[in-house]
Amino acid sequence: MNLPARRAVAAPPDVRLRWRMGPEARGLVLISAVLTAFGLAVLYSSSAFVAMNDHGASSYFLVRQLGGVAAGVITFAIAAKIDAERLHGWAWGIMWCTIAAMLAVLVLPARIAPAVHGSRRFLFGASLQPSEFAKLSVVVWVSMLIVKKGDALKRFTKGLIPFVVVIGVLDVLAALEPDLSVAMLFTLLMVLLLYIGGARMSHFMMLGALALPLTLAKIEKWRYAFSRVTAFLHPGDAPENVSFQLHQSLIAVGSGGWFGRGFGEGMQQAYFVPFPYSDFVASNVGEEWGFAGLAGVTIAFAMYALFGFRIARAARTPFLQLVAIGLTFTTVLTAFLHIGVAIGLLPTTGLTLPFVSYGRSNLVLTMLFTGILVNIGSTKERVIGASATDPLAAAA
Repeated sequence: MNLPARRAVAAPPDVRLRWRMGPEARGLVLISAVLTAFGLAVLYSSSAFVAMNDHGASSYFLVRQLGGVAAGVITFAIAAKIDAERLHGWAWGIMWCTIAAMLAVLVLPARIAPAVHGSRRFLFGASLQPSEFAKLSVVVWVSMLIVKKGDALKRFTKGLIPFVVVIGVLDVLAALEPDLSVAMLFTLLMVLLLYIGGARMSHFMMLGALALPLTLAKIEKWRYAFSRVTAFLHPGDAPENVSFQLHQSLIAVGSGGWFGRGFGEGMQQAYFVPFPYSDFVASNVGEEWGFAGLAGVTIAFAMYALFGFRIARAARTPFLQLVAIGLTFTTVLTAFLHIGVAIGLLPTTGLTLPFVSYGRSNLVLTMLFTGILVNIGSTKERVIGASATDPLAAAA
């Protein structure tokens, strides 16, 4: 008896799902990589003198920042591979964790939440700054609630008040640190996203009128902030301890000329410009790289904004569109404010330059923002066959 021959069973093709970056997402990665590499060079030059005198090694801040870069790259890779739409379901959890962390900064003992330069903003030494990660909480939570409320957003009590209450809590906690720059950024982010989401401008005007008496009542406690504004408006009449930072920064930028003194040749970071590696790192760019260096950094962030907003325009859902706008706006506005302070166009603030300034929390957060934007600017595709193992191959 002849038995029929067995047919060969074909092995199932390799199949997997992956995120494929669009052109804007690729551009965002390139800009971020260039800014990070440039930032490491600027950080070393601007911090070497202080690091050698205070810590005995010129590479002290650079080594610590490299740890932040490593953590940031890992964070970026994870964020770029996780569907950003999941943030919608995590919004309340992220917000509650943020409020708890910012409250912990104020109430925990100094060995856990130490005071640094007169402010209590950090946990576990200077390794974690909750107010930085609160920026993500504001963007995600506000975007989630805007989408959830829909047309109810145009109503004052049920639409606008919940936003004001929750973000107001964050503003108070930030002001108590004190960090008024971040508190104002929280409010600005909320207003921007609500305006894009369709809230009525008349409601914002009403809230502003109600908040004015409270602001005037607290003006004495915020005297240091208003003294900075006074120093900006009337630099000749301001006390030296208030205007010193701005004056030294202008000297640094002015001495750089068109093309700068050269890498490592700056003089103002030798205890002339306070915090030349963080709050005033742009002054070092102006001194050593000149007008060309500052213009290049400004153009790079303008390109970041272009790619980020193009990603927002083509986002998969309204929630992701709002998130992309908020994250792009936060990163670029912070950069432009920092540069504006360094060249004397704006009053002194404590905002750092993303990708460049020393600060591991800020660096990791900025790379997290970029990773989320890259995911929003990517499409999920089903890859079959040999190309399933080739990340650059086109989908079958």
